[in-house]
Amino acid sequence: MFSYQLFLVGLVLLPYVSSSPAVPLNEVSQDSNNGIPKARGTLHRRDYFYVGGEYVPQGNSTVASGQIYVEHLVPEHVTQSIPMVMIHGLGMTGTNFLNTPDGRSGWADYFMSEGFELYIIDQPSRARSAWQIGIDGNQTTTDTFTVQARFTASERFNLWPHAHLHTQWPGEGIVGDPVFDEFYASTVPSLTSEEESSVKVKAAGVKLLDRIGRPIILLTHSQSGQYGWILADARPSLIKTVIALEPIGPPFINAVFPPLTPARPFGVTEIPLTYSPPISSASDLQREVVFNNTASGTTCFKQASPARKLVNLLGIPMVVVTSESSYHVEYDSCTAGYLKQAGVDIKHMLLADEGIHGNGHMMFMEKNGLEIAEKVVRKWIKETLGI
Repeated sequence: MFSYQLFLVGLVLLPYVSSSPAVPLNEVSQDSNNGIPKARGTLHRRDYFYVGGEYVPQGNSTVASGQIYVEHLVPEHVTQSIPMVMIHGLGMTGTNFLNTPDGRSGWADYFMSEGFELYIIDQPSRARSAWQIGIDGNQTTTDTFTVQARFTASERFNLWPHAHLHTQWPGEGIVGDPVFDEFYASTVPSLTSEEESSVKVKAAGVKLLDRIGRPIILLTHSQSGQYGWILADARPSLIKTVIALEPIGPPFINAVFPPLTPARPFGVTEIPLTYSPPISSASDLQREVVFNNTASGTTCFKQASPARKLVNLLGIPMVVVTSESSYHVEYDSCTAGYLKQAGVDIKHMLLADEGIHGNGHMMFMEKNGLEIAEKVVRKWIKETLGI
C-alpha cells in the first residue's frame, strides 16, 4: 500500500465578473426569474484551486481523495490586509455565501464590498470536493422535513421553545415555495461520520492556511464550528479571529433533537485538541453538569475543576453568534462557556441583544442577512482587529 501527497492546483483566472460596484444593503435588480429577483454584486475577480488530499490505491491505479475545492474571490479594490476564509455547514456547500436563494446579494458580496479577499471552500468528500467510492465513508442526505422544521419554517413546527419567533426566512419555507425549492436544491450529501469530516478538514484546511501564508479571519457555520477550534489549534499563528455562527454543540453530548447521544468527546471537537495539562485520551477530560434542561433536551457540561486550558487558542479572540429563534439558543452559551473556562478569549453574542430579531439557523440567507453581516460580523472585525 502506498500514497503520494497530492498538490492539486486547478487555477482558472476569469475576467472581472459582476456588472456593478457595491450596492446598498438588500438592493436587488428588478429583473426576476420565476419570481426570484436577481442579485447585483461587487466587482471582483474569481479563480479557484484545489488543495490537500493524497493519491490512494484503487484497482490497478490511484485516485485523489481528501482535497478541497477553494473559491477565491478578489474585489476590484482590496483594502483589507487580512483575508477571510468561510466554511459552510452540514449538507451545504460554499454557495451558501455567494447569494441567497431568493436572489439577493450574499455575504461574499458584502465582505468584498468592504475590501476583503475571500476563500470559500467546499468541505472534503462533498460537492466539488470529490467523494470517492470505497475510500471515503458513508454519506447522509438531509431530507426536506429536517430542513423545513429546523431551518426555513421552524415557526410552523415549534420543536423547541424559541422556534415560534422565526420570521426572517424569505418565502413560506416549505416544499413548493420557489425560495425553499431553490434552497433545498442546493443541499448535498455529507459524510456521516463527524470524526472523519474533522480529520479531513484539518488535513486540507491546514494546507489551505499554509498556502495563503498570512493570518486570516475564519468564519464558520454550524457543523463547521468545531473546525474553527481545530484549525486554530493547528495553526494559531495564522488565525486572527474565529467567528462561529451557531457552532455545533454543546460539549460532549447532542441536544434538542433525539437521540441525545454522546458526541464531541474532546469537549467541543470530535478529534483531539491541545490541552494543558496534556491529555492522553478523551477520558482524561473530567466533566460536571452545569445545567440539565429536560424541556429542551439540553444537558450542559463543563470541565471539572481545575480546568485544563486550550493553550493554542489562548490570545485568539473569538465570537459565537446566535439567532433569536434558533435551536442554538438552547446551548450556544454552554459551548462558549466551555471555551471560556478553558482560557479562550470568547464572546457570546445574541442577535436579539443587538436589536436583530426573528432569525433562524441560516441567518446569512435570511431577509436581514446583510444587516447581520454589517452590524454584527463586520462590527466585530472592526472592534477586535481594528480594520
